[in-house]
Amino acid sequence: MFKLKGVIPPMITPFDKRGDLNLADLKRLVKFLSQHVQGLFICGSYGSGPMMSIEERKKVAETTVNAAAGKLTIVAHTGTTNTRDTLELSQHAKEIGCDAVAAVGPYYYTHGEDDLLYFYSDIIRAVDSDFPVYVYHNPKFQGYDISLSTIHKLKEIGLHGIKDASFNIQSHASYLREFAEDDFDVVLGTEAMWLSARVLGCEAYIPGIGNTFPELCVKMWEEGMRNDFDACRRTQFLVNEMRSLMYLARSTQQAIYCIASLRGIINAYPRAPFVPATDNEKRALSTALHKLGVL
Repeated sequence: MFKLKGVIPPMITPFDKRGDLNLADLKRLVKFLSQHVQGLFICGSYGSGPMMSIEERKKVAETTVNAAAGKLTIVAHTGTTNTRDTLELSQHAKEIGCDAVAAVGPYYYTHGEDDLLYFYSDIIRAVDSDFPVYVYHNPKFQGYDISLSTIHKLKEIGLHGIKDASFNIQSHASYLREFAEDDFDVVLGTEAMWLSARVLGCEAYIPGIGNTFPELCVKMWEEGMRNDFDACRRTQFLVNEMRSLMYLARSTQQAIYCIASLRGIINAYPRAPFVPATDNEKRALSTALHKLGVL
């Protein structure tokens, strides 16, 4: 069974000052990350997928697959507000060599169980049942929760797994408990709860901080995987303190662009209406990260 394992950052999408795709920096970022992590989750929340056109998302996927050159597992987020665009992106991801797709529940409108069963069954049929399709469960961004009973029904129609970005350890524990003996992949959608999730049996996580501190995220993953929970707890506390500091740049997503510049990885911009970090915010973030000894 295909199963995600390791550190799989939700890669940011670099833009230039005008808001156009910066493919040169995208390639640089992929090559930097490929030296450290096991995979990439592209065009999700950190990747600004909902802010891009269908053609832009295809271009990001193509560029990422080519730059990774088979060294990384690539999961493309293909969720949109509607089934038609999601199917187009999902079929494209399979055709160009992505390893799996994940789709957030259709956002803006609130959708019930019947809508979701139709939505995900259409994706599964579009890419064939042998190609992994994940639910990207993000209640905050999609605007509603997907119940455990609905996840069970989705599994029965061929859903391969779930990327859980609920930030609810009780929900995550329920997924791991309910599906522990099944061929169903449960992946943590944040770095903030890795230690807790690992104790429960999780084997992969998708950390935003992994864009700029992949070494630290891999260290924390390895500590958890060898059940060195004392060391993993110390690293988890450090990572969570870093997450708190990222709000000096107004949000974790905006902070990643800033830190990427501070670390000399790339020098790119978020897409408007997100506002790049100001010089004062950059200095404050740099000072705080230096005090932690990570920059």
